[in-house]
Amino acid sequence: GPGPSCVLGIDLGTTSVKAALVTGTERGLALAQSCSRETQAHSDSLGAAPQGMEQDVQKIMRALNECLAALPQQQLQQVTHIGISGQMHGVVFWKSDKGCKWSESGTGPAFEPDKVSPLVTWQDGRCSPTFLSSLPLPQSHVSLATGFGCATVYWYLKNSPDFLKAYDAAGTIQDYVVAMLCDLKKPLMSVQNAASWGYFNCRNKSWNTDILKKSSFPVHLLPEVGDPGSIAGRTACAWHGIPKGAKVGIALGDFQCSVYSCLTERTDAVLNISTSAQLTISMPMGFQPPEAPDPSSAVTYFPYFNGDYLAVAASLNGGNVLATFVGMVAQWAQELGLQVQESAIYPRIIQAALAQKNSKLSVHPTIFGERHLPEQLASVSSIGASELSLGHVTRALCRGLVENLCSMLPVQLLEEMGVRRILGSGSALARNEVLRQEVERIFPFPVVYGKDVDAAVGAAMVM
Repeated sequence: GPGPSCVLGIDLGTTSVKAALVTGTERGLALAQSCSRETQAHSDSLGAAPQGMEQDVQKIMRALNECLAALPQQQLQQVTHIGISGQMHGVVFWKSDKGCKWSESGTGPAFEPDKVSPLVTWQDGRCSPTFLSSLPLPQSHVSLATGFGCATVYWYLKNSPDFLKAYDAAGTIQDYVVAMLCDLKKPLMSVQNAASWGYFNCRNKSWNTDILKKSSFPVHLLPEVGDPGSIAGRTACAWHGIPKGAKVGIALGDFQCSVYSCLTERTDAVLNISTSAQLTISMPMGFQPPEAPDPSSAVTYFPYFNGDYLAVAASLNGGNVLATFVGMVAQWAQELGLQVQESAIYPRIIQAALAQKNSKLSVHPTIFGERHLPEQLASVSSIGASELSLGHVTRALCRGLVENLCSMLPVQLLEEMGVRRILGSGSALARNEVLRQEVERIFPFPVVYGKDVDAAVGAAMVM
């Protein structure tokens, strides 16, 4: 007979796509199967180079299709619900009646993008502080920053208005996937993703349409907004063996899903290090964020589930800093006439750093700035002649990443909020023992680690 019903969780990350099949057992939910594929979707931003940061949606969808094709067909046929999370803040545009093309693949029907723009990601830097200061002030508890969906739309409005005329729908990459699966005529977005775009009031759950209209913002591009955890629709046709009519949840923020997969007690803090990094604690029930943000504050309040909020130190510097460091080492080797694959460098630098328990070298690793300090770049100090090995530098870099987060949400504040334990999640933390050692050195709490597919599992659990 048919097996137990399954929930499929999908996470569309900055560097990889992850899928997780979760089944119900007598002891609760259990991870049955998971799969991950690197997207390698980075593409040149012609209109906003060198500050632009864009991804090829075709490549993201190819990685998603490969992920699903690798999961057991028998279990995909038992899927009744699909939960989807993904990278927040970014924006992709599409033509609502021509967003994708469906075709038959080896594992059943699948779709690929059609009239779809590149994804302008959360890492995009085209909106300078001067440009942002020229925009109308949002009525929101979140400070507007470059990489936020509405700020990017304003940039196109000023610098390339014809670009916007080709599209009539927009959303995050995860909103796009939900819209295609359910054949939504108008995209639907969760409060979590809407807050990440800017110009959204979480108290009354509405866009700042009056403010936006006054400055000729194309408000018809804004999605409708619903509560996280609600159903966006049903699959309009079978998809990789998943039956037609499976319920699809409204798309969620990857960070909130990572937290949801592991946070059980309000006395837990969650430390997530993947491409970027976040340290978060739950706010007490009934908490409402201030009506206006403090632009100099390192802590932001993210909408969570059931009206709750998370206090988050959201750093732009995480695994992307380590990836940049590895790229630099590979480039130096190439300039010296040597060919070394970046994938071979990672394990070597981690091994070298494990051999160096201490390093006086001090690395302040904010090469991508921070939203509350966009002009602040990285620095290295206390450079001694005996501290120049790869091991010393890697150890200091990993420590600097953790110390940077800790400076944004200090240990003293965590203790005052009653934190008793740190839950570690995210791919960079899962794969890097040196980072884990530095977390345990810097935080005076027990640390428990999750898995590499936390956000995908969290998206499934919400369903």
